[in-house]
Amino acid sequence: MTRDSSRVGGLMRAGCAGLLATLFALTAALGAEQSQGITQPVVLPPFNPSAPACAVPAGLSRTLAFVQDNRRDFIEGAGYGLSRAAKDRGLDYRDLVADNSAGQQASQITALIDEKVGAFVVPPVDPDELAPTLKQAIWSGAFVGTIVPPPATTILNAPQYLTGKVLGDAAAGYIHEHFHDKADVVLLTQDSLQFLAPRFTAIRDALKDMPNVDIVADLSPNPVNEEGGYETMKLILEAHPHVDVVLGADTVVLGALRALREAGKVRPDLYLGGIDGEPGAVAEIKAGAGPYKLTVALSSPIFGYALGWEAADWLEGKSVPQAIDALPIALSTANMAQYETDQADPGAVFADPARRDVYLKRYGNVCADARDQYLDFPWSSEGR
Repeated sequence: MTRDSSRVGGLMRAGCAGLLATLFALTAALGAEQSQGITQPVVLPPFNPSAPACAVPAGLSRTLAFVQDNRRDFIEGAGYGLSRAAKDRGLDYRDLVADNSAGQQASQITALIDEKVGAFVVPPVDPDELAPTLKQAIWSGAFVGTIVPPPATTILNAPQYLTGKVLGDAAAGYIHEHFHDKADVVLLTQDSLQFLAPRFTAIRDALKDMPNVDIVADLSPNPVNEEGGYETMKLILEAHPHVDVVLGADTVVLGALRALREAGKVRPDLYLGGIDGEPGAVAEIKAGAGPYKLTVALSSPIFGYALGWEAADWLEGKSVPQAIDALPIALSTANMAQYETDQADPGAVFADPARRDVYLKRYGNVCADARDQYLDFPWSSEGR
């Protein structure tokens, strides 16, 4: 064999080896993209902030897009936190609203994927309908954070049973002290959403050992907003004119309060309690001596800031949590001032571990190289 022919043979072998390596890489990538993520419930370890970094996602912009389901106050609070985190981390920030349309939300996200947007945070209108689009975003290399349902690289949830238990226990204590263990209770639920149903299981559990407590209505307003709560409460009052306690998400309980006021049914001892820390509920509590006694706050500005911070870390190749708990806080006049200070400056809270840990708990680790480890099951730290 001549020297030239040997060189040609070597080049051919090298070329074949390179081609094979490319084919293996493509096969591996295609196999990964067919992965369904983590579909069976797993217990995630605590987040390790010192976990090794990985590659920076290629070809994506440093843009954080918040694709809202609607503009209710709780979700607007998350947007405030996201915008503050984007500013602090040098991300462009986009805010879109789907107006409760699952199809519109999917179209908005698809357009952003085509624009090579690098990070998404989404409260899905319809989790099942949106799932394929969110998976496309994940496989593009983008950070995908969802508020409650999967799929996502990072799921933000609350310990839902604990959240309901905080409200249920507070209501039970009030009934014991002020009504001598006897009360007519209205429970305005969201049982149709499996991710939120444990809240209302916990409230029922808190009241079940009080034999003289009668849950006179236990139903889900439609829609789950202030108007839905208002219309539902009007119907309840026609059948049950006497009510002592109303419990549910703040947005529907605020609507129920409006119906009670219109019907002249507000009394000094009436107990209204909600979940979410909505501004309207906070304002009612701050007014003092009114029927709205407590809201279980899940700080959306602070968890929004956390999701925005993790999005920036992801785009820099860092490891981020697979899940974040938004911890429930029983908010009353006693702790209102500190809470409002924290909501106004979520970045300061996030930067202070002691203050952050009052509001958040983080689990698991994932980064762009391991995006096939996205969560595709309804994650909860409670395992319920």
